[in-house]
Amino acid sequence: MKKFLSIVLVFACLAASAQEKEKEVKKGWSFGVLPTATYSKDNGFQAGAFGDVYYYGDGSTYPDPLHKISWEGSYFTNSHRMRFYLAYDSKYLIPNMRVNASVTYVGDPLYTFWGFNGAASVQDYALWSNRDLTTVGGAKNVNYYGMSRDMLRVLANFQGQIVPHLNWAAGINFWWWRMGSMRDNGVTVNKDTKEKKYYDTAVTLYDKYVELGAIKADEKNGGLALELNAGVVYDTRDIEAAPNKGIWAEAYLNGNVLQHQYLKACVYFRHYISIPIPIPAGNPVFAYRVAWQQTLAGETPFYMIQNVPLLVQRNMISEGFGSSNTIRGMRENRVLAEGLAWANLELRVKLVSFKLFNQYFYVALNPFFDAGIITKGYRTNIMNGIVNDANLITAYDYPAYRQYLVDKKPKEVASFDAVHGAGYQGTIYDSSNMNKLLYSAGAGLKLAMNQNFVISAEFAKCFTPGLDAGLWIGIGVNYQF
Repeated sequence: MKKFLSIVLVFACLAASAQEKEKEVKKGWSFGVLPTATYSKDNGFQAGAFGDVYYYGDGSTYPDPLHKISWEGSYFTNSHRMRFYLAYDSKYLIPNMRVNASVTYVGDPLYTFWGFNGAASVQDYALWSNRDLTTVGGAKNVNYYGMSRDMLRVLANFQGQIVPHLNWAAGINFWWWRMGSMRDNGVTVNKDTKEKKYYDTAVTLYDKYVELGAIKADEKNGGLALELNAGVVYDTRDIEAAPNKGIWAEAYLNGNVLQHQYLKACVYFRHYISIPIPIPAGNPVFAYRVAWQQTLAGETPFYMIQNVPLLVQRNMISEGFGSSNTIRGMRENRVLAEGLAWANLELRVKLVSFKLFNQYFYVALNPFFDAGIITKGYRTNIMNGIVNDANLITAYDYPAYRQYLVDKKPKEVASFDAVHGAGYQGTIYDSSNMNKLLYSAGAGLKLAMNQNFVISAEFAKCFTPGLDAGLWIGIGVNYQF
């Protein structure tokens, strides 16, 4: 971690432009450019570059910029995900109106799909990303939770003042999705013969859901969505990127008018409370968020069910329970449902602040607790109806996998037997687990430049049985909320 922070600090300082030296107020342009030296439990290490461009004008709006442009181009080593992103945000482009617009492309040849309704979808790591199995006894090289997903999103959201601190909000979001089987390039196992190992792309949960009708025929390959949203925003934050005090609340309706139509309600309440403890770097802040989103009419198509609608994007994509967007400590998009409610609580303590290369930095620690619950399941009639169906057998040869462990990894045999028991053949859904309380805890470390450009490293552990991802690690940008 020390090495990581040192690298971040050096690059941030070298990339920053010279600014006014007399006062602690930024004027003109400020640039933050970094290599994407990040890591996530789901996707591995990220290679590429990202950055923010801020324009403060005469400094009268500092620490809020007049204009902000964010961008990223990157590649992930484990999932082979590619991301391209360009965003613009300003409260000053149009008088008394906020404009937030972006274009995003994400390509996932090895996207992970865990199933519907959280813990009800059984998570079995014996079926995840095993390339080193042999054909002895019928065992196959599998990534049972693998599929492919490509997404293009173009959005534009607007806010205008009704009275001080209370805004109307409206926006439009266009989505294009392509879904399907994994696009596996294989891994070279013999440099001399060029021999490669591939996953068996026909043995996946995605294919099983299509077979059982849980993923419908007219959406299995993706589709289009045009979402319109409208509502209100109440905002009294003193600083947007990392508030010391204030409330940020949103309530709006979000609906798709193309193909599979639906209407969702979205409510988010965030509160930032300054704690009067005299620390030289600044008072600690207790921050919490309570949130709820639920489909009120229609049904969300499979390719949109992971989306968490937001009026202002703090990260490139905002998706279902898991990873860095909602409940930390779980796998990315681990919980997919029509209705979700969650809460995040964290204490933000600035440990030290300093000025370097005419830029203003601080380092902060943020211990946190996250919790959530499913308020409306996804396609429960279909899922509950197949619980006792013989087709629930995964079509994966567990005895052969156990023999593989005996031959190759004998130390793992005991733990495999403890989890699966004698004669286990695999299942993919247990409806009794759908309404489990989901909760996790952890801590993060932040490095902020000019109170806007925030580098984040967080560690978390999920304590809900069946959803544990081990020690979850997320390194990226921004506070979660």
